[in-house]
Amino acid sequence: MGSGTRIEADAGRRSPIFDSVESSPLGEAFETGFIPGSGTYFCLGCGTQLSLRETDRLPKCSTCGGLSFCRDSIFEQRQEHGTPTAELAAPEDTGPPAWLPQARRSLSQPGQHLVYRRDDGSLADFAIARGWTRIGRSAAADLRLDDPSVSRRHALVVAEPGKELHVLDDRSLNGVLVNGRTVEWGPLRDGDELAIGRFRLYVLKS
Repeated sequence: MGSGTRIEADAGRRSPIFDSVESSPLGEAFETGFIPGSGTYFCLGCGTQLSLRETDRLPKCSTCGGLSFCRDSIFEQRQEHGTPTAELAAPEDTGPPAWLPQARRSLSQPGQHLVYRRDDGSLADFAIARGWTRIGRSAAADLRLDDPSVSRRHALVVAEPGKELHVLDDRSLNGVLVNGRTVEWGPLRDGDELAIGRFRLYVLKS
């Protein structure tokens, strides 16, 4: 073990899917001098990235001199860490919205969809493709939700042939809620509500 300090930072929000990926889990922060294992890390002060081998110690950040780092997401080669995510209270459980039947009737194509209401009152319909769908504030997201309450890499929706749809929390600040319940990794079924930041998306199947 290294001589530096290990900082607990939201360790309870880690999915077991990550356990076999690297030697240190996502959702934990580490200080200069610690040996966190091989992988890519980013400075919590400025977002600068660095890659470590298994036995390397974390140095000071070469850009800002910062001493704290966190493991980067495994789902993209480069993360964006410049804009902070606003903390948000969990949405209240008010039941399905009145517009949901209309949204179901107007689905753009057969398959599974995520629908939500925009600020101007219009309905957004996102058809879920096979594989991994990235949801977040980043311009690289497949479904971009541009709001400070949404993390740049917030969640991933997994669609595999013959299997249930699933959602994975990708180290988001505000978490991922399905029908008002916080989940790290869980199924998504027809009619379920998926809360991403201030957005309430609904899973619909046509």
